[in-house]
Amino acid sequence: MTRPQASAEQPRRSALYLPASNPKAIAKTRTLPCDIVILDLEDAVAPEMKEEARRAAVAALEEGGFGGREVAIRVNGLDTPWGSDDLAAIATSRADAVLVPKVDGPSDIARYEAALREAPSSLQLWAMIETCASVFALESIAAMAKTGRLSLWIMGTNDLAKEMRAQLTPERTPFLPFLSMAVAAARAHGLTVLDGVCNEFRDLDVFTAEARQGLLFGFDGKSLIHPSQIEPCNAVFSPGEHELAWARGVIEAFALPENRQKGVIRVDGKMTEILHLEQARRLVAVAEQIAARD
Repeated sequence: MTRPQASAEQPRRSALYLPASNPKAIAKTRTLPCDIVILDLEDAVAPEMKEEARRAAVAALEEGGFGGREVAIRVNGLDTPWGSDDLAAIATSRADAVLVPKVDGPSDIARYEAALREAPSSLQLWAMIETCASVFALESIAAMAKTGRLSLWIMGTNDLAKEMRAQLTPERTPFLPFLSMAVAAARAHGLTVLDGVCNEFRDLDVFTAEARQGLLFGFDGKSLIHPSQIEPCNAVFSPGEHELAWARGVIEAFALPENRQKGVIRVDGKMTEILHLEQARRLVAVAEQIAARD
């Protein structure tokens, strides 16, 4: 099977969760500047509303109108009464991805791959990293991307905190090792990786600080629980003018005839290697994608 992939430069700065059972929220999302919409059938939906939410999610995708946003559906786990039916419905829908919860190891990914074997090859598999078991199996889970649909992870820090009985403070101190290891494992196998949600949506300074921490760790973007978080999230995970000026300077310097065969040159008084040229090209490409979308 051909692995479904988005462009490496595709903006995935902001991923907004919303209950699939809330038609007003879905309608509003079509006008919001988030890069990803996640229609939730799991945590945000009460048991008695699960089937109705599933039908609403599929209907919303049929209606369309999401523009350039990717749309994923977060399903209930296969070990629940609703998981199999969720996957069957999404397999024939217009979703870009199915987001699966509480993955413990590669065998869970294999179960979801098997359940989606008849789905179009374009349907991506995204996974939540939110259990204690998963943080000890990060590399082996990520390696499943080589042969299947797996293309993106989202950190589930709320569930992880619950399992660990740890305190989820703004500094996120208990989770810092897991965040960095998750990014490293994702990068080793070509996965996009998004930071977990920030529960504080009234204080955007707190949110912005947490988003900047995620950027520092290398996350591609962040998952969100409220529309008010979208704009600061996009701002944090978009290349800034200073970064772009550096990137364009590096590209121009390596393009000079005297530098084309060199692996290391001096740019603005600093030693700059070919690896920096690759970073510079990606930054510019991401900025161009963002500008085209906005």
